Amino acid sequence: MERILIVDDSKVARMLIRRCLEIAGYADKEFMEAGNGKEALAELKKKTADLVIADLNMPLMDGEGLIKWMRKSSVLQDIPVIFVTSANNEARSAQLTKLGAKAILGKPIAPPRLAEVLESLNI
Repeated sequence: MERILIVDDSKVARMLIRRCLEIAGYADKEFMEAGNGKEALAELKKKTADLVIADLNMPLMDGEGLIKWMRKSSVLQDIPVIFVTSANNEARSAQLTKLGAKAILGKPIAPPRLAEVLESLNI
């Protein structure tokens, strides 16, 4: 994995996720950022990513809309998506997993938990 796209409407949240990735051993990766799903798709058109970590609740296009677009695209459909959200429950997790999410993590995210998830997914 070389390139990670972090998608969240909060600049602080993006910074915290990036820092968690760095602590988890991914400091040598290239990080891209987007403030919502539409921006994420625009970034992915310019330069593809090996992993997308996204919030669920964002303006213009939320995380669910983003993963739906990605799964329809022959170029983006195989990129793993991990959601980081404060609005999580079993039904929502099941729905996101059905859409192709590799993992759903609660906020605040902890570097050891993120590293564990990435290892379990061989990412």
